Amino acid sequence: MRHRKKVAKLGRDASHRRAMLRNLATDLLRHERVKTTLAKAKAVRPVAERLVTLGKRDTLHARRHASRVIRDKDVLSKVFNELAPRYAERPGGYTRIMRLGARAGDRAEMVIIEMVGAAGSSD
Repeated sequence: MRHRKKVAKLGRDASHRRAMLRNLATDLLRHERVKTTLAKAKAVRPVAERLVTLGKRDTLHARRHASRVIRDKDVLSKVFNELAPRYAERPGGYTRIMRLGARAGDRAEMVIIEMVGAAGSSD
């Protein structure tokens, strides 16, 4: 039975899923806005939120934890130097998911996941 199992498998094995979420989170933090499917957006949201919270901590330990997910040094420095100060007073809820409708080919629900307060965002 699948009761109380939280992991969205997304049709991938564990290593592929982990790599996809790492790449999606890195792209979201780099560009501050990504178009993807609803299931992937819901799966990547806690990963991205946790990384911003680590950035707000701004310790060597937090930086090393974040570097396990974000392999790109430019994005890592952006999290700690740009995003963390931007969200310093905000206790979570750094991302927003906006629905776009179904994709033409397979009717998958498409969304834009973006960082709240990003340039060009709807706030």
